[in-house]
Amino acid sequence: MNGPVLCVGGLGHTVGGRRLFGSLGLTVDAGESVAITGPSGSGKSTLLSCLLGLIRPDHGTVEVAGAEMTALRGSALARHRSRHIGMVFQFGELLPELSPLDNVALAALLAGVPRPDAYRQAAFLLAELDVPAKSVTEHMSGGERQRTAVARALINSPALLLADEPTGALDTETRDRVADLLFSMPGRHSCGLLVVTHDHEIARRADRVLALAAGGLKNVNGSRVEGS
Repeated sequence: MNGPVLCVGGLGHTVGGRRLFGSLGLTVDAGESVAITGPSGSGKSTLLSCLLGLIRPDHGTVEVAGAEMTALRGSALARHRSRHIGMVFQFGELLPELSPLDNVALAALLAGVPRPDAYRQAAFLLAELDVPAKSVTEHMSGGERQRTAVARALINSPALLLADEPTGALDTETRDRVADLLFSMPGRHSCGLLVVTHDHEIARRADRVLALAAGGLKNVNGSRVEGS
């Protein structure tokens, strides 16, 4: 799709009496990468959970691939999330007893893709991302696991790719290789990429860098983005 794949407007949320977001706004276009930084406790992970529909904000809108996430419920929400959002976690969150191929294909199978198609696309993505064939994922290096996690996130051709500290558990050389791969995804797959990270070196690779603080997003030069 062209144009925005993510539109957040007037997002507000309070946890335990503490306001995490006031009237937060954010857009991410297809083919664009955005990095969000911020101190621990600023609400970065909560923001990702709101985008995924795992947490319902107190107010505001979250639109992903043309659908309002806060209006979806149950199976409709799960179906839209699996079809249009890919997620890369810090530690990959793969099933260690399965092969890389099975881990990636499983995400497509859960989205209703026929088994032959799921495995064919999984094999293609793993080859594209240079993941070696292994019998079980637990025998893979950290970089191989993260590349497998990226393949899994891409298997359903999502409009939006989210990454939560995707290089935080990697050594410097592996971190840079995974970051190179991750930030190439918007151009290669025409998706939007939103990366949450503490690593400013990683964040600087994005087309835009925003800081989450005091309930709102700011450009790194300090100007406010769509409310606070």
